[in-house]
Amino acid sequence: MRFVWAVAAFVLATVMIGAGIAQRTIFQGPKTETTAISVEEKTPYLLIDGAVLNQMPGTQTLRAQAEGDIFASYGRTADMEAWLSDSTYTHVTLDDEGGLETAVVEPEVDATVDPTAEAPAEDAAADDAAADDTTSGDATAETAGRSPVGSDLWLDEYQQTDLLIAPLQLPESMSVLVAADGTAPAPSRVTVSWPLQTSTPWAGPLIVGGGILMAVGVFLYILGIRHARRKRGPRRKGLPLPVTEPIDIAIDHDDKGVISSAKPTRRAVSSGGRRAFAVLPVVAVSALLFSGCSADAWPQLGSSPTPSPTATVIAPDGQQAPAVTKAQAERILTRIAATVADADAAMDGDLADTRLEGAALAARDTNYKLRAALGDYPAPAPILAKPLEIILPQAYDGWPRSVIAVADDDESKTSSIMVLTQQDQWADYKLSYVGSLEASTSLPDLAPAYIGAPQVEPDSPFLLLPPDEIAAAYADIITNGESSQYYDLFEADGDQLRASIAADRQRRLEEFNKTASSTGNLEFSSAAGVQAPFALQTVESGAIVAVNINEIDTVKPTNADAVIKVNDNRTVKTLAGVDQSQTGFATTFSDQVFFYVPGPGSNEKIRLLGYSSDILDAKIL
Repeated sequence: MRFVWAVAAFVLATVMIGAGIAQRTIFQGPKTETTAISVEEKTPYLLIDGAVLNQMPGTQTLRAQAEGDIFASYGRTADMEAWLSDSTYTHVTLDDEGGLETAVVEPEVDATVDPTAEAPAEDAAADDAAADDTTSGDATAETAGRSPVGSDLWLDEYQQTDLLIAPLQLPESMSVLVAADGTAPAPSRVTVSWPLQTSTPWAGPLIVGGGILMAVGVFLYILGIRHARRKRGPRRKGLPLPVTEPIDIAIDHDDKGVISSAKPTRRAVSSGGRRAFAVLPVVAVSALLFSGCSADAWPQLGSSPTPSPTATVIAPDGQQAPAVTKAQAERILTRIAATVADADAAMDGDLADTRLEGAALAARDTNYKLRAALGDYPAPAPILAKPLEIILPQAYDGWPRSVIAVADDDESKTSSIMVLTQQDQWADYKLSYVGSLEASTSLPDLAPAYIGAPQVEPDSPFLLLPPDEIAAAYADIITNGESSQYYDLFEADGDQLRASIAADRQRRLEEFNKTASSTGNLEFSSAAGVQAPFALQTVESGAIVAVNINEIDTVKPTNADAVIKVNDNRTVKTLAGVDQSQTGFATTFSDQVFFYVPGPGSNEKIRLLGYSSDILDAKIL
């Protein structure tokens, strides 16, 4: 009976294991779903809409094949369409029935130009002559492509031969741009793949259960053999036999011929056959157990974990998308820092102009001029890029668009606050304001990077002071101190800029009066700089405002026969081009200053966040 149960266990185990393995192999089906995008039109760009990428659930895998390097990037669909607005490209979307639809999109035509207007009669001959050059003109237009590589507009980009991007997890609001170099036709062999849900929750239990049942069958089989051997003994009792002594068959002869008996030894009896018989099923069962141990081969009996609630910030209705993501801002700022570092090393103002503008560029230009003339003049502080601690992008779909960023320097234990601006969809971001944060500065509450903040208009009445009045008001405080009408609006405690300016002016005035008080006069003044202010809203209806302030030191002679000499001041001498003047000198310092400006109903004052100060110019009066 034990043999019957053993055979039944073997059969049932074989069925269970076979069914489990079949679920993981022949019955499992394909693991991915692939859609091929075939493009017949030859255009330099291929834009794959987010709806195409999300026609199946799960992560996406994009593959493009062509000769040479292939470029691909992704970003918000509206941004990509804006970047392609002056180019011819192929747009891949879904039709109403869910099928792929490709269309060639032509560049937008300027509405101010009437293409149907007739040319004047005197231009007819010129038009006829130009007709002969149509072919060459078209060829020139086709070759005048724009490379998509390195654009600050992309959230991420890739460039390789036989392009493969996996995994992607883009929402429908984003699209993928595929191209060669912006001039050659885009790859025509593109596929998008998605993983299919191929879990086999009963494969694991069937394989493991079959393995256990096979082990039970082996055990029953061994018991059956043992029971059968015990039944083979004699059934009749024989006559009693005399007791016999064991015979020693091992005889040893020594050198004298004496025979001595040795102790009997036992021969090791090999049981390899039985052990092999018992080990093979165990190995087989172990192999089968391991074959079904992946997570998707088991039923998920537990409930899904419930995420703990966290505080969230909800974007106001109608607010537009943030200008950049944090990863995008890190990449942009890294590019800016690298380019400016190269410009600083070469003292190349044209190179600096590709990544700087406004007050930041003006300060660099002056530094390069001084360093070219004065070999020991210090280089400007480098642009900090990593780690990027805070990012507040402008929530705006159009252009120009900006972002405020704060980066730390782990070595010097300092932080920089910066304003980056992109003038249009084809331009690179440029740094327009940069300043060092005060050591004890606490920034106001800011919206998260994935929401962004709207820009505050320069003349906005919804702040303690409009942004376009901040620079003039603070300059008035620097000049007039507590007698300024704006003194009570600004927080004096912790304002290191105001304190350092006052101390420096007092020192220089005392030095000037020691030698030149009888022949000259030194005056200090401050005024708003030429750079426009920039402001982004904070959570509590305040704003971070960046402004430009100029400090002007004026030296004039008080005696008609006196001459102002600047032999000891190499900086002024270099910038002014002379070392003395009968009319005097004016030296201008440019301050890039960041403030927190509260709303009109707040009990807080306008608070200094950070600043930088550089010499800007010196000239003869």
